[in-house]
Amino acid sequence: MAMSRSDSDYIRRQVQERSAIVLDEDKVYLAEARLANLARQAGHASVDSLVAQLRAVPDHALRDRMVQAMATHETSFFRDLQPFEALRKQVLPDLIQRRAAARSLYIWSAACATGQEPYSLAMLLREHFPALVAWRIRLLASDISADVLDRAGQGHFSQIEVNRGLPARLLVKHFDRVGPLWRIKDDIRQMVEFRQINLLDPWPLGAQVDVVLLRNVLIYFDMDTKRSLLGRVRQVLRPDGALFLGGAETTLNIDDAFERCQLDRAVWYRPLRS
Repeated sequence: MAMSRSDSDYIRRQVQERSAIVLDEDKVYLAEARLANLARQAGHASVDSLVAQLRAVPDHALRDRMVQAMATHETSFFRDLQPFEALRKQVLPDLIQRRAAARSLYIWSAACATGQEPYSLAMLLREHFPALVAWRIRLLASDISADVLDRAGQGHFSQIEVNRGLPARLLVKHFDRVGPLWRIKDDIRQMVEFRQINLLDPWPLGAQVDVVLLRNVLIYFDMDTKRSLLGRVRQVLRPDGALFLGGAETTLNIDDAFERCQLDRAVWYRPLRS
């Protein structure tokens, strides 16, 4: 039985209020597919029953799990490649030169899903900037979903996942085969700090950040939320830092306090100097 219009509107409203993710009406089938497993885990025979419980007896923990289940966690190693090339060729060398006295770098992978992006960053640092082993490197990876962060922290990936974007040389060097899975080696895994952060809530970052990767996130938000998030990024990003967005995303006509930078086909953004 298809989900009722009332239930789908309830889910869409809860997801937008708690995460700012805007679900189109024609994506209701995604809600049914993604919430079916959660319904079973919570002891319900159907998504309808799960929604009925949430309506009748507010359960904030279960509601948050529902919202997390509706978030998109699509990712891959070295996704889109060009941003990683820009980091390797220009952004990181420039920052390393500027931070030589402090010997410190802080990188934030927001909306990291199951961890391929921050692990790709860790491998990039280890492969191309070996001198940084003596630096204080903080590589923070966050997501709204506790479930995907748990997977990310374990560092286990299927054959299909490692086949997506990960060069064979890096697979052999930085992963161990464990049954049908590949486990990233401890020296890389321990470079990444995973933390659950809802981007609508306060960001417990502790210090200003050198590089923010907020890729393929803004596309799910309305204009007011995009503008708010970019304004908050400017507050936490160091004046000479870099913001990477997804290939279909931009700050243009949303927040004019960024300048656009480009190397080959890679684009990133820096706060405009006042």
